Amino acid sequence: MSFSYKPLWKLLIDKDMSKKQLMEVTSISKSTMDKMGRSEQVSMDIIDRICSYFHCNINDVIEHVNSGGKNEDSKHAN
Repeated sequence: MSFSYKPLWKLLIDKDMSKKQLMEVTSISKSTMDKMGRSEQVSMDIIDRICSYFHCNINDVIEHVNSGGKNEDSKHAN
């Protein structure tokens, strides 16, 4: 399973805000922002800071993307 930060990037566009500005107001490091740019996992604390700043829900920041592998599907089959 993986995650996408596309909702966050869209939110930044809607708010006319740069990634650098987001880093400044939420105290997110450049390395963490780079991880998000590569769709890598970051701590829930980071997600919480972003949601708190924008007063939004987690699904406004991140979305789950299925990897499409058979192992993922078979885990959920009953």
